[in-house]
Amino acid sequence: MQISKNDIKRVRQLQQKKFRDETGLFVAEGRKAVDELQKGFELTMLIDEGNATAKEIEQMSGLRSPQGVIGVFRQRVAQDDFIPSEKELTVVLDDVQDPGNMGTIIRTADWFGVRNIVCSSHCADCYNPKVVQATMGALARVRVFYTDLVPWLQHTLLSLPTLPLYGTLLDGNDIYQEQLSEGGLIMMGNEGNGLSEPVRSMLTHKLRFPSYPQNADTSESLNVGIATAIVLAEFRRRMR
Repeated sequence: MQISKNDIKRVRQLQQKKFRDETGLFVAEGRKAVDELQKGFELTMLIDEGNATAKEIEQMSGLRSPQGVIGVFRQRVAQDDFIPSEKELTVVLDDVQDPGNMGTIIRTADWFGVRNIVCSSHCADCYNPKVVQATMGALARVRVFYTDLVPWLQHTLLSLPTLPLYGTLLDGNDIYQEQLSEGGLIMMGNEGNGLSEPVRSMLTHKLRFPSYPQNADTSESLNVGIATAIVLAEFRRRMR
């Protein structure tokens, strides 16, 4: 069935969080992303050249160069009671706000077999179209939870008092020399401020990436998406 003007308006509105929250829907663009997301989400509308003109697709698209296919999906039911496993890695994000970084972290987690990400309430929305595009379909396999982070951590540690909490800090221990476990929480901080003080105080292992060569002038820190990839790669290398 050909899409209507109301359909065009509703799809376009999903670029905004307000309407995503109200409807429980989100959009993805591109054939590959739409196909991948159908493995983990309910597809409620498919828009392509079969039911829309190129101009109509352009009106609905959030991309500079529309890819000709738009999928509208139903979000997962929100949960804030996730309990991690001591035998698996869980990524925890403390106010990561850039959609590109959020998407990169979800895609990286998928690559390294991390199936759950816990986010503080002020993290970027995982259903933001920029995040969805950056995940390249990984969102279908990685569950993202939003919660009030400090109380969640406190509750988690009461249930799992021996659970390791890893975090990256400039004054941490060399990650390549530190003992790493099979499971635990990997805490990654805000782009500008790093981990918040309440979260830092709960860490059981403080990690640092040594720069090369030692003592040379270099960038102050790494991008949080890149840092997450390095941490997960080292954990998985040790577990081989």
